[in-house]
Amino acid sequence: MKRILSNLTIQVLIAILLGVLVGAFFPAFAPTAKTISQTFISLIQMLIAPIIFLTIVLGIASMGDMKKVGKVGGKALLYFEIVTTFALFIGLAVANITTPGEGFVHKAITDASKIAGYQKEAAQMDASDFLTHIVPHNIFDAFSRGDILQILFFAILFGYGISHMGEAGQSLINVFDKLSKVFFNIMKVVMKLAPIGAFGGMAFTIGTFGIKTLAPMARLMGSVYLTMFLFIFVVLNVICRLYKFSLWRYLVFIKEEILVVLGTSSSESALPGMMQKMERIGCSKSVVGLVIPTGYSFNLDGTTIYLSMAVIFLAQAFQVPLTLTQQLTLMGILMVTSKGAAAVTGGGFIVLASTLAATKMIPVEGVAILLGVDRFMSEARAITNVIGNGIATIVIAKSEKEFDEGKYQEATTNSQ
Repeated sequence: MKRILSNLTIQVLIAILLGVLVGAFFPAFAPTAKTISQTFISLIQMLIAPIIFLTIVLGIASMGDMKKVGKVGGKALLYFEIVTTFALFIGLAVANITTPGEGFVHKAITDASKIAGYQKEAAQMDASDFLTHIVPHNIFDAFSRGDILQILFFAILFGYGISHMGEAGQSLINVFDKLSKVFFNIMKVVMKLAPIGAFGGMAFTIGTFGIKTLAPMARLMGSVYLTMFLFIFVVLNVICRLYKFSLWRYLVFIKEEILVVLGTSSSESALPGMMQKMERIGCSKSVVGLVIPTGYSFNLDGTTIYLSMAVIFLAQAFQVPLTLTQQLTLMGILMVTSKGAAAVTGGGFIVLASTLAATKMIPVEGVAILLGVDRFMSEARAITNVIGNGIATIVIAKSEKEFDEGKYQEATTNSQ
């Protein structure tokens, strides 16, 4: 019994269950629970920037050939675009079949200030701004804000610089390698607190919104969760089979990260762990360093599914009939705007607001309908994003012959 309780997976599951009970019976505890959850996420975020930087620098410095770096990056971006397009159209199809918004009588908009904020952010979104945003004007500022795209850009240049130092750069690589191990050791300590973070996140969610408030949105939530399930076990499963590895064994291997994301509703909480796990499962450090951080900005499968379904849900709720052409136009705009808000806090709502503002087909104020229930769907989005990014890393590693089958067999066998 003691051995079972010492397992991190069991601890997180118990913590999530306790969080649900505390949130349901002691809703006044919600503000304290929020503080607990946010503190845990802050501990994780504290480690993300240095871990990404060191992993990418070490990967590129050891790879040496920048043509190979470009090839891996290009392959990853092409894969992301294809898979997220599939995600968009699956969300579109399920929303049209299940019609979650039909018969929904929307209430008055009660939080105009939040909507105004999203509208303002949406109005400021611009493709050229996004591209120029990738280049940091101050690298220390990028690190302090934890801007993944800017850190990724600087790390690639830094790794390139070291790779061209030859033997002289080896001592610096050795120092960075030791620093990387230090940060991963710190992460192991932080992850021991994962049950506390998961407890706080779940207690806050249930205590703030309550289970009863979900009834009007049950159809939308059910549709979203069904679509995520189909995407993972149909689309991603087909990809896994094509590249000759087991989806189930992979999911069992990353079960701790999935449960942490479930408890905290944050995919960032799993980023350092996923980078380490992808190396343990057989992917090379260079591929992991490039694909995982890039995927956090460009391979948001769960977010993409949710956005496509949210747009159709709002059209149905406001009784706005959309032709197939109009729906395809909306999907095309989402394909662009979902990339544009990759590095923006609250990106999901900003993308939704910008899409509605750009098309003028559906009232932007409709976003408020989704505010209350969004937290309950964020777990599905975050989990799907994390699972999708890990599979993308394995696929790119295999296609580049940067995958160790021996490590894969050892890691997935031991985790079962």
